[in-house]
Amino acid sequence: MIEKLFKLKENNTSVRTEVTAGITTFMTMAYILVVQPMFMGAAGMDVGAVTVVTAILGAVFSIFMGIYTNLPFALAPAMGSNAFFAYTLVSAGVVTWETGLGIVFISGVAFLILTVLGLREVIVNLIPKNVKYAIGVAIGFYIVSLGFSNGGLMDTSAGKIAMGDLTSKGVILTLIGLLVVVFLTARKVKGAILIGIVVTTIIGIPLGVTQVPESLVTMPPSIAPIAFKLDIMGALKWSFFPLAFTFFVGDFFSTLGTLLGVSAKANLLDENGNLPNINKPFLVDAIATIVGALFGSTVVTTYIESAAGVEEGGRTGLTAVTTGICFALTLFITPIAAMIPSEATAPALILIGLLMITGVKDIDFNDFTESFPAFATIVFTIFTSSISNGISIGILAYLFTKVLAGKFKELNWGIYVLAIPLLLYFVI
Repeated sequence: MIEKLFKLKENNTSVRTEVTAGITTFMTMAYILVVQPMFMGAAGMDVGAVTVVTAILGAVFSIFMGIYTNLPFALAPAMGSNAFFAYTLVSAGVVTWETGLGIVFISGVAFLILTVLGLREVIVNLIPKNVKYAIGVAIGFYIVSLGFSNGGLMDTSAGKIAMGDLTSKGVILTLIGLLVVVFLTARKVKGAILIGIVVTTIIGIPLGVTQVPESLVTMPPSIAPIAFKLDIMGALKWSFFPLAFTFFVGDFFSTLGTLLGVSAKANLLDENGNLPNINKPFLVDAIATIVGALFGSTVVTTYIESAAGVEEGGRTGLTAVTTGICFALTLFITPIAAMIPSEATAPALILIGLLMITGVKDIDFNDFTESFPAFATIVFTIFTSSISNGISIGILAYLFTKVLAGKFKELNWGIYVLAIPLLLYFVI
């Protein structure tokens, strides 16, 4: 049944490889079970209920993604969107959290409509090939920056990027973990990243970085305080349109970047840099955002940490299903998932980023009008810490570079149309 459902032989993989990959993906994104409640708590939402909803959404939609698309992508509430929701909108007094959820719901419906009409796939096909190649490279650098930040190797507290405190226990643990992962990878040990995360987490106990919970098993609290509390009618104000548009564009290009970047590493793209049947994961993503808003969550999206599972050999939906099962189990063992420190997953992210950067060789550097947009995609992703910004700037750079070079005939009319909402995105 598993072979028939996931086509393991056809994808040159095995149950063991896929399960290992799924667990690895989960461990690199388990931090969301801590971060999402923290952010939503700042917005006045019930922390216990948010934790349960986060686990449920991660479980249900990762499994849905795996079975429906047979792709190794996991989903959970999006980083970036949750911070925008909690601090920029709710804490700043712009909207209540109920109205904020209504805005997220509306953006999800817009996603669904575009997906059903096939317009999302049309937009993907409009993106220049070299920009698509650059997305994978950009995400590689982005993941490395996440690893450096999470592991304390990079300090941005003073408003500038500086080396972290190498004498702190957290940074020391990150460096130890990096050595472990590099050693295992260099020795070609199967499951190197997963083993590295586990070993680093254990080493963190005597260092005082890994916090061992008093109880390993807990009963999940009720989700009643936040479920179905969204205010859709209150969100239907013209003044809130820019907010819904921000959620929309951010999630669209974040998901697109993840799908193309991770798929490139898994060799799932065709000769034009497109992912066949990309509408399927787009549909899962859209439905996840709508359902997530109903149950009290911000935008639910495909996670870039899926690259960790792909690096471990995950190639099918069984990887995503395994990740979903892990999320389901955390409903009762949340303390175990929460004890994995960011310093233990940081080395894995750094190594994964390195392996994704290798796609830079596919970019055409012989034509400036092709290489500059790719360059813009990469640097804006890195230095603004936003995949959405990087892809949007890359597309606009492609348009203006071609126009300035007098190569109008190389531009599809759709690029001009696509540029309009992208310019609005930055203006708004």
